[in-house]
Amino acid sequence: MRFPAGARDGLPAGARFRVQAGEQPAGRDRGLALEEGTALRVFTGAPLPRGTDAVVMQEDADARDSALTVRETVAAGEFIRRAGADLCRGQRLLAAGETVTPQAVAALAAQGLATILAPRRPRVAILATGDELQPPGAPLLLGCLYESNGPMLAALCAVAGAQALPLGVAPDDLGATRGLIARGLTEADALVVAGGMSVGERDFVKEALAAEGVRADLWRVAMKPGKPFLFGRGREGQAVFGLPGNPVSAFVTFLIFALPALRRMGGAPVADAPLPMVPAVAGEPLANRDSRPHWLRGRLDRGTFHPTGRQESHALGGLLRANALVRVPAGASFAAGAAMEALLW
Repeated sequence: MRFPAGARDGLPAGARFRVQAGEQPAGRDRGLALEEGTALRVFTGAPLPRGTDAVVMQEDADARDSALTVRETVAAGEFIRRAGADLCRGQRLLAAGETVTPQAVAALAAQGLATILAPRRPRVAILATGDELQPPGAPLLLGCLYESNGPMLAALCAVAGAQALPLGVAPDDLGATRGLIARGLTEADALVVAGGMSVGERDFVKEALAAEGVRADLWRVAMKPGKPFLFGRGREGQAVFGLPGNPVSAFVTFLIFALPALRRMGGAPVADAPLPMVPAVAGEPLANRDSRPHWLRGRLDRGTFHPTGRQESHALGGLLRANALVRVPAGASFAAGAAMEALLW
């Protein structure tokens, strides 16, 4: 409707309007215009006729004999959505490095953007090692165990925004291990190897990496679990992460070292690449008698941290119920209720 001359801010209940012929449904603009003191039928989501001051819902008005009477007061601009009131020309929707969330997809599509420029998801080759590993679903031979690192690391790559390229399991053989590593370095931007990082007689990963031109920048870190961690670079700059073979150790070192790097490779800003550290309090006494910092796995619930299950590097039961890590420095302890920080995933 268009208010009569002299009515700027609104009209009282009982105001009457002459109803013009025609209507405007949602869709293509029919180019209609309102005269002063008149109304015209429009539908939800329709473009408004020129000169419209307000819209009144059908259930708040009486229409008969080409006349319309409003039952309640009508404010200027009521039920009108103006162009640019939500998002306007020149407004930034997303900055470089921001994640394209489902709500961001909606905002981009609503502006008519069919495509945007985005970094390519990094490709990550994943290799597990060990003669004792068998694929899930196969009969389990005596002395063997099911291979869990590969599926776990592929899922973690998805969390990091990367594309996993599973290479399978390398047997305890230098030639076979070297061949799979060469394939991973050729096909991917990063290589993650789980197991074979120690100095045992059947640990061939370090030797195979060196034979394929990988320069090891560091090996071993002062942390528990995860001491035998390796990071290096391939000849073409590929990032190489050597993780311990125990699944909890592989999980923790991936979260702390590999995940932030992969997120940076995918375009995330430096500040957003690591998982968040959030304030927490100890739900029970925590102690570390080891000479290395200990990353405890546990459950953070309403700001209170409780360890879950056994804390050995093989114990997936406790990890299954955990959603956070807490770093307890070497030789340190926390009393129940003590303030700390938790890495939340």
